[in-house]
Amino acid sequence: MVRIVSLTAAALAAAVLSVTALPAFGQSFGRTYPITMQEPAPGVDDTGRDVELPPEYRRMPVFYRSDYPPGTIIVNTADRFLYLVQDNQTALRYGVGVGRDGFQWGGVHKISRKAEWPDWTPPPEMIERQPYLPRFMAGGPGNPMGAAALYIGSTVYRIHGTNAPQTIGQAVSSGCFRLVNEDIQDLYSRVPVGTRVIVQHQ
Repeated sequence: MVRIVSLTAAALAAAVLSVTALPAFGQSFGRTYPITMQEPAPGVDDTGRDVELPPEYRRMPVFYRSDYPPGTIIVNTADRFLYLVQDNQTALRYGVGVGRDGFQWGGVHKISRKAEWPDWTPPPEMIERQPYLPRFMAGGPGNPMGAAALYIGSTVYRIHGTNAPQTIGQAVSSGCFRLVNEDIQDLYSRVPVGTRVIVQHQ
């Protein structure tokens, strides 16, 4: 069982004002999300826009009551947050972009591999949906995989960085979970291969 305690009223109000001022980013805490969003094409480097990230989506320690052991990763797709459990009452919280409608999934897996500045090879099913995508892209600032990737079990899904930080808080991916590059580098440094990953929707 997991129980999350909300931010203080003052902090929540500040987060609401910040998000309202930046409508290009996702909105949480019960507010609506934009239906669609235009992402930069592969090769376009929008990483400088991470300075616009609203405060609520920035990495921060939070009160988080959990029965899971320290080091567990929990992705809550409804809230658009990833939690790294620290102990039974705290976690590090990261803002994430999640899968769009029809591409959401859940379950329990483990990190099977890690890579810094990974190459990107879109899987065949993605190429079928988006035939204009490159068949291969070397790692780098314009790569949609960003600065690092954590590979989830034997699935095609990753927890990775992004060349489009304005999509954090949005449901626009094909099922992967994206963080701004600074945050994926931080998470990468904290978790080893074998880390448990729990994906839930509430």
